[in-house]
Amino acid sequence: MKYQTIFPLVQESSCEFTTWAPKANSVHLELPQKGQSIEMQPLESGYWTVNVKKISSGTRYKYRLNNKDSFPDPASLSQPGGVHEASEVINTKAFKWNDDKWKGIPPEDMIQYELHTGTFSSEGTFKGIQKKISYLKKLGINTIELLPVAQFSGKRNWGYDGVYPFAVQNSYGGAFELMKLVDECHQNKIAVILDVVYNHFGPEGNYVGNFGHYFSGKYSTPWGNPVNFDGPHSDQVRNFIIQNALMWCRDFHIDGLRLDAVHSIFDFGARHIMQELAENMEDLSYKTGRKHYLIAESHLNDVRYINAVSAGGYGLDAQWTDDFHHAIHTLVTGEKKGYYMDFGKPQQLSKSIKDVFVFDGQYSEFRKKSYGNSTKNNPGKQFVIFNQNHDQIGNRLRGDRLISLTDFETAKTIAGAMFVTPNIPMLFMGEEYGERNPFYYFVSHLDPKLNKLVSEGRKKEFKDFFADTSAAIAPDSRTAFNDSKLSWNIEGDAEKTAMFDFYRELIHLRKNHPVLQIPDKDNLTITEDGKLFKMERWHGEKRLIAFMNFEDKEKSTGVQLDSKEKLQKIVDSSATKWKGPGEIAPAILVDNQNLSIQKKSIIIYSK
Repeated sequence: MKYQTIFPLVQESSCEFTTWAPKANSVHLELPQKGQSIEMQPLESGYWTVNVKKISSGTRYKYRLNNKDSFPDPASLSQPGGVHEASEVINTKAFKWNDDKWKGIPPEDMIQYELHTGTFSSEGTFKGIQKKISYLKKLGINTIELLPVAQFSGKRNWGYDGVYPFAVQNSYGGAFELMKLVDECHQNKIAVILDVVYNHFGPEGNYVGNFGHYFSGKYSTPWGNPVNFDGPHSDQVRNFIIQNALMWCRDFHIDGLRLDAVHSIFDFGARHIMQELAENMEDLSYKTGRKHYLIAESHLNDVRYINAVSAGGYGLDAQWTDDFHHAIHTLVTGEKKGYYMDFGKPQQLSKSIKDVFVFDGQYSEFRKKSYGNSTKNNPGKQFVIFNQNHDQIGNRLRGDRLISLTDFETAKTIAGAMFVTPNIPMLFMGEEYGERNPFYYFVSHLDPKLNKLVSEGRKKEFKDFFADTSAAIAPDSRTAFNDSKLSWNIEGDAEKTAMFDFYRELIHLRKNHPVLQIPDKDNLTITEDGKLFKMERWHGEKRLIAFMNFEDKEKSTGVQLDSKEKLQKIVDSSATKWKGPGEIAPAILVDNQNLSIQKKSIIIYSK
């Protein structure tokens, strides 16, 4: 397939405009600032183009179809006036990068940190994130994952309502501020992953259907018409998406893309769009000299997405998995509604740590079917796990975080559990200091009727989990957004300081311990006694044992070691330095010892 660049290409004295509009009989480039309307010339496959002299960055433009209505560019790089107004010409090549020495971070070394640009800082912008880079370095994370930044309607949104995939949200600072953020992160040895949405377009400002056959009528998603990846005219839609992915990694130096809800990307062609995307990204990585990663979000528990093409897969690098979250969430909260009805047994947490997927072919009562397949041949570096993320918090009625649903000691224990697994750990912004502010779902569409529909839709979704939905916060309210902002003030709060220091210790251990550095699922055993778990991991002569007690009472267990072996305690979440109730486990562990473990605590011993 021949790929066509579709966003404006700025040269020294001219600009080449190209758009895909097979539905149009004529297309004119409108330049309102110059009062010009310029006829575009047709190319093969439904493309239209024109090269215009004396066009500089900042020029506004639209495309007029069939001498009737005018619309912004579907591949616009900038929408300074929002989703309904003219697009803006910008030259992304004008940015001066300072990250020549940056080589990236492989997945097995990643400590990911998911954040939402609008609520992470008081400014709610890319500049606001930049100001926190020193904080993130102190914490120890080495990869940030940005929720989607493609232009959406209004100023408040999670980002999954984007309608201009190539344009960076104007209220966040636009394209060049994002570049500055990425550049600054790389200079501080922090990778940047960007969440992208290729399964649907948002509802407001969605004009692409006037140009071409972007949507499929054969399938459906909960969020809108699915993108046409396998129907008539789909070649050029695939080109649109592939060019978008390449742009982020090539022009914005993004290290990897998190692909939203790939289970709602429908493609029954011989070469799946995920495979085509992976092959193109591999080619780009070769050209840039940096590996750019593709990470899928999927609720199918299907390793086909991450298996090599030679093994019948699509060749993506990693995928999110919900099972660890669901297993630990139900264990500590006791919730059993909605999809949580399938979880709650201690052995399921053990399985999620050992095998990643709890459901790898078993029957699901919630889904009313069997689902999932085996991860036996997939290493831990191919799976991203988390105790919390934007979905699992934001899709709750009150947007409550796990620390608010449980308590301080439990929050430390589940943190430790995540970091001792052989998978890629991911934090959700604020959890590292025990943030208690909620994280709601929020929008700010310009159409009041659309906001009302969103609010009604959310209440229907909540009914699977909550009997009374009357207390639901309206997504379009300023309260939903403002209350979701991080509270910070870590230094002035003893509990926050203790939690932050505990996370720093766990991250340091994860990055430096010779066993935890290796994402090895095979050299691992785990057993449970009620809600007390004992996990052993080893690599060569190195060994680590973690005891995780989720009970609300002290637990005792016998320890069998080699007769001359001694293990040293390296982490105890109950320590008073982390505002715990006090340590009761010995500093040294020997054979045939009866070990007492503080309630709601994690203890880690190392050889």
